Amino acid sequence: MLSIKNYSKIYKGNKKAVDNLSIEVEAGDIYGFIGHNGAGKTTTLRAVVGVLDFEEGTIEIDGVNIQKDPVGCKQKMAYIPDNPDLYEHLTGIQYLNFIGDLFGVSKKDREDRIKKYSDLMEITSNLGDSIASYSHGMKQKIAIISALIHEPKLMVLDEPFVGLDPKAAHSLKQIMKEMCANGSAIFFSTHVLEVAEKLCNKIAIIKGGKLIESGRTEDVIGKQSLEEVFLELVNE
Repeated sequence: MLSIKNYSKIYKGNKKAVDNLSIEVEAGDIYGFIGHNGAGKTTTLRAVVGVLDFEEGTIEIDGVNIQKDPVGCKQKMAYIPDNPDLYEHLTGIQYLNFIGDLFGVSKKDREDRIKKYSDLMEITSNLGDSIASYSHGMKQKIAIISALIHEPKLMVLDEPFVGLDPKAAHSLKQIMKEMCANGSAIFFSTHVLEVAEKLCNKIAIIKGGKLIESGRTEDVIGKQSLEEVFLELVNE
């Protein structure tokens, strides 16, 4: 579903923010991407979704090259950044309908999905309110619902649990599991190692722009906790 091969991002001064990264995310995977601040997680995610250009390597979404056919790739996936920028002059429901229009989602499918996910996120009663009046957590919920409207094959999320209350975080985990059970894939960065350990079937650890460990979660952590493994690896 997502193939990153020998990807590097080079900034001015020949500084490599990400260096020769290769990751394969398959249908059904909940893949956690872990690293300290500045390790290259967000840079990688932004390249995957076509927001940031890059100089070396290839990135493909379901067999489609992100640099050669960015629109084709974006039709197959959804991206939720760590601080979603929404059109604040719209109401919640206007924004969701706008996203539905962009992806050509039928009226019935759109209504069914908006009802399902807004009820789950407990934001249905606020859909008629201006997004400008929303808290950070409410904006996050609208961003999540908007990402689900076209049933993406790949969902890319940057620190998705930051700003969500415990109930909404639990609902998002259930949505992620349901998506993957239906053949989609999730690739997300997180600082919350306990969540990654419990939720992800695969994880990758990045340090200083380089991949230092990846694979099935149980193989990476062995008999330790993910926190212990992570601290050992980044301190080496």
